[in-house]
Amino acid sequence: MAFGKGHHLHLVDGSAFIFRAYHALPPLTRKSDGLPIGAVAGFCNMIHRMIEANTGPDAPTHAAVVFDKGSHTFRNDMYDLYKANRDAMPEDLRPQMPLTREATRAFNLACLELENYEADDIIATLARQAREAGGRCTIISSDKDLMQLVGGGVEMFDAMKNLRIDSDGVEAKFGVRPDRVVDVQALAGDSVDNIPGAPGIGIKTAALLINEFGDLETLLARAEEIPQPKRRQTLIEFADQIRPVKAAGHA
Repeated sequence: MAFGKGHHLHLVDGSAFIFRAYHALPPLTRKSDGLPIGAVAGFCNMIHRMIEANTGPDAPTHAAVVFDKGSHTFRNDMYDLYKANRDAMPEDLRPQMPLTREATRAFNLACLELENYEADDIIATLARQAREAGGRCTIISSDKDLMQLVGGGVEMFDAMKNLRIDSDGVEAKFGVRPDRVVDVQALAGDSVDNIPGAPGIGIKTAALLINEFGDLETLLARAEEIPQPKRRQTLIEFADQIRPVKAAGHA
């Protein structure tokens, strides 16, 4: 069925589901061979609940579960410290990964992953294509990096909090509209992804600066105009640190 006006796409952040399931359940093993299956069991429960909760008139016409394919992506080539602070995947989780893909297909859901790209990149591409085709898209994830995609028929749903996130929800969190979230993140940094940002500048200050100057490049180009001496010096001194990370931003 071709996707177009009146259609509704659901994109599930499968990798986030797996890690949530892994940390939520006690260790479980398959009786026949002792293979760890706790994350798979939790993942299946989450997918089943998602399907059961979306059977009404607003049920999706299309759906896919999207996964990360390995740990190295093109962002590591652009910024070699990207996610360098992350621990290696737990050994008992590694053999469960192929089973989560099999489980996804068993639910008759599209299972998507692509070498050298994150799940976020696939989600961003499909969400944009859905919007351009005249349809709607719901991204089922709590990942703040995906909030820059919201608007124009794209929304997010945080299944853990049972919370829908629209453009107003994004602005409440970041202080800017979705199209400027990546500027705020580049400026404030993100310790989860090992993005340094500008030292001493948090989300609130970053949002104030972006709203005042319009975008990150304009802000950095006009940094001399910032009245606060310390803030002005920080942006001048760390401009080159901020720019390449912005270029490696999501979506």
